[in-house]
Amino acid sequence: MKSSLWQRIKLARTTAGMTQEQVGTKLGISRAAVAQWEAIQAEKRTTPSRDNLKDFSRVTGAPLAWLYDDDSDLVMPSSHSVSEVSEIESEAGYVRVRQLDAEAGMGSEIENLDAPEVIRAIDFESSYIRSIVGYMPPPGRLCLIAGRGDSMMPLIQPGDTVVVDTGVTSFDGDGVYLINMGNGHQIKRLLDRGVIHVASENPSYGAPFPIPDGTLIGGKVYLRNRIDRFN
Repeated sequence: MKSSLWQRIKLARTTAGMTQEQVGTKLGISRAAVAQWEAIQAEKRTTPSRDNLKDFSRVTGAPLAWLYDDDSDLVMPSSHSVSEVSEIESEAGYVRVRQLDAEAGMGSEIENLDAPEVIRAIDFESSYIRSIVGYMPPPGRLCLIAGRGDSMMPLIQPGDTVVVDTGVTSFDGDGVYLINMGNGHQIKRLLDRGVIHVASENPSYGAPFPIPDGTLIGGKVYLRNRIDRFN
């Protein structure tokens, strides 16, 4: 299948070993502008101007013609040799988990960029990941994000970093999930009561309520520093 411009932009940037922030600084634009070029959702995506794309080609080393309309393999100059897969691959016996520059609300919703930046990648022993998640997900499925707010206390404390299995995009039994009810990302418990209900751990946030129509599930949540399954 032919790739799209946003996919080629992201591939060129990651192959060059550059963050969105670094590209934005080189081009004199914001990181958010670069993130919008790479946005997965079409309604949030913008197209760079010709001048911006020429500058992007210059700073990443990706040929301009390839960026415009070419599905051949990307060949970069030797100075740009960092592989895109370095964010998700690790040595045998370890699982690489990406820590994202994103937060999820535990109270009010938090709006994040469509394509949050990877801050760093952390290698965990496979046995540790298996003890938390219960199985070994494919590379690239797990990420780390920070929770903000107190609605999930005492289970999750404000500022805790949680592991999210982004491969779970539908209800997978009672547990804690990353969801978006329309105004941003939240960490909430989902319960099957015949109809799926949304619940907070903190009783001051009220009783569980039926999940609103159109709610998106972004992943299943596990706590990084405790051997808990949240079921």
